[in-house]
Amino acid sequence: MRKPRDYGAELQALSDKAKQLKTRKQTQLGELVIATGADALGTEVLAGVLLAAIGNDDPSRKEAWRKRGAAFFQGSTNARRSAGKDTGGAPAIDPGAQPSAGTPGTA
Repeated sequence: MRKPRDYGAELQALSDKAKQLKTRKQTQLGELVIATGADALGTEVLAGVLLAAIGNDDPSRKEAWRKRGAAFFQGSTNARRSAGKDTGGAPAIDPGAQPSAGTPGTA
């Protein structure tokens, strides 16, 4: 006779694995912020930069960001040295971007 499956134990194991993955993801994101030098930015500024990046629909700008990020991870010394600096290329944030709806002072 076959042994019945313990669904409760399997669900608990999956839940534990999901927690581990979430914790690892948060740790890696924190390490990335530190490695790029973005930890020198204020929390509000960093959140604004990330929201601007998410809201940007310009494929050429996203591709430029992707290339810059790939160079950073490939260990390019120029990319690492200038991680927290504007290199004179496309601006990291679109200065004409509209503030989000939740920003004070917007209607």
